[in-house]
Parts: sequence; C-alpha cells; structure tokens
Amino acid sequence: MTLPIPGQAVRGSDTGRPIMAALDLLGRRGALRALWELRGEPLTFRALQAAADTNPALLNTRLKELRHAQLVLHDAGGYRLSPQGRELLIVLDPLLHWSERWAEVTSRQA
Repeated sequence: MTLPIPGQAVRGSDTGRPIMAALDLLGRRGALRALWELRGEPLTFRALQAAADTNPALLNTRLKELRHAQLVLHDAGGYRLSPQGRELLIVLDPLLHWSERWAEVTSRQA
C-alpha cells in the first residue's frame, strides 16, 4: 500500500484532498493507537509495541508511515509525537468527547 499524500489519489478519493489523505493514513490499522500511546513521554520501539499491543511488523510499517507524514519523530530517546502529531491529538479531542456522549446514548438504546 502506498503512503497517502495530499494531492494524489488515496483510498476513497481520486482527488487526494488533504482530509481524505489524512483519513486514509489515520484509518490504517494501528495508526491511531500508536499516536495515542505516544501522547506522553517518548517510548522505545519495544515499549510502544507493548503499549499498543501490536506485532512488530505492523508497528514498524505504521511508524514508517507516521514518520513520513511528519507526525512522529525518532531520536535517541525513542519515538515521540512531532509538533504536528501533538496538534492532531488536540484537534481530535472534540471527537473523543463526542464519541463518549454517543456511546452513552447508544448504550441506553440497546
């Protein structure tokens, strides 16, 4: 699978609009989980693998994609969110709160 790049065709969009490229990247298995686990201090590969509860091959692929997208950085201290990655988590916060309210409403209907 190719890396989603704004302006080029991506999964679900021939136009490659930036939002579609972002949703393609974030919709890949394990991508959001890796970003979530990096919300605190930097983590080594093994620590991130354990926190994300994923296999090393998948995590390696996602980290490569997230680094290419400039959402994750890697240095001697391990993997960490870039400024763009931190900003992404901030803008996703309203979605987190919405999903919690949605879960309450749907659980009452079940």
